[in-house]
Amino acid sequence: MSFADALDILLEDNHLIGVNKPSGWPSAHFDGEDETVDRLVKAYLKEKYNKPGNVFLGVVHRLDKPVSGCLIFARTSKGAARLSEQFREGAVEKVYWAVVEQSDRAPWASQETGSLDDWLFHDDAAHRVNVVPADTPGAKPARLLFQVRGRAAGLVWLELRPHTGRKHQLRVQLASRGSPIYGDTKYGSPHSLGPAIALHARSLTVLHPTQGNPVAMTAEIPHHWRGRFARLLGGKT
Repeated sequence: MSFADALDILLEDNHLIGVNKPSGWPSAHFDGEDETVDRLVKAYLKEKYNKPGNVFLGVVHRLDKPVSGCLIFARTSKGAARLSEQFREGAVEKVYWAVVEQSDRAPWASQETGSLDDWLFHDDAAHRVNVVPADTPGAKPARLLFQVRGRAAGLVWLELRPHTGRKHQLRVQLASRGSPIYGDTKYGSPHSLGPAIALHARSLTVLHPTQGNPVAMTAEIPHHWRGRFARLLGGKT
């Protein structure tokens, strides 16, 4: 099997490449031994273009290991610098889909759209993020817009648009309102999806690093969503 067969490539040109990241895979290599998406993309480029030696690939953002969906890499150093700047400045349009537990405490219990505003603190010792008071030292603001796309069997399908890019932001903000993401046992879900959680980076729009025009990509949901959440999705994907 070629590396191309192992990847769901959403877009590709001389400066960038976007893939549909499978859940359960780390986005990028650190010091662990797990296979990572960036390594797979590098191997794909090396194979496709018959490149000798190392292949440059700029990691400009990441998705948590259990999250699936749109993941973009830079193929040139210029592309990496310009894309990284867009992510730092919040100039990238991100849309996520999530399946969460219904909760009477959550705003989506009574409204179809709205926003969540919190202060988040990364607890390094506990390896998790918490919602904290605004005056907590080290806390950072987090803002998230939501829209309800469906409801069924005690679950809610949300479309999410983060205005900030904090670690575990979506997972924590939803869980703090009694609606953890389905399968996210780290933040209180009673259900398991194995290495996955029901959070999917549905679409991503950036400005092309050299041409300046908007470049958008959309990632299909994982296959297991269509079976487990068939009633909730109702064929609307």
